[in-house]
Amino acid sequence: MTLNPNQLDAEQLYATLLADVKAGLAGVPDVAIVGIHSGGAWIAERLAADLGLSARCGVLDVSFYRDDYAKKGLPAEVKPTNIGFEVAAANILLVDDVLYTGRTTRAAINELFDYGRPARIMLAALVDRGERQLPVAADFVAGHVAVPKGQALVLQKRADDGKFTLTIE
Repeated sequence: MTLNPNQLDAEQLYATLLADVKAGLAGVPDVAIVGIHSGGAWIAERLAADLGLSARCGVLDVSFYRDDYAKKGLPAEVKPTNIGFEVAAANILLVDDVLYTGRTTRAAINELFDYGRPARIMLAALVDRGERQLPVAADFVAGHVAVPKGQALVLQKRADDGKFTLTIE
């Protein structure tokens, strides 16, 4: 579904993503969920709770794996990668909030392979904004939106109730 960038309902998008993921993972053995810091990690944690997979949920910070690391340097807040399950032979659902160029996804896959060789990696994104630079496509995506160049879609998680909001900055 193509969305109007001024009318993004992150909670409605999450409900769509959850339903798609639940249907798509039915019957898939040895599933684990890995979110990319920070928005993807929030979504992954919530998906894991809703799907009963909290014990098989991990998070990645791809800062050191990005191809622009030398140019951009280390971000101010590097989060720890935490994967407390066996990646080798697992069916991994990799989760990001916004799929854009594909470079973050590539970095995440590279880091995942440092933990073992998964049987399969599936990709879920709350929103796909297009403009890919690498041949990356999500298996599960709640919506598509065009965002003007120079602007970003930013997922936020409210502290009081954990609900998601999406804004354009």
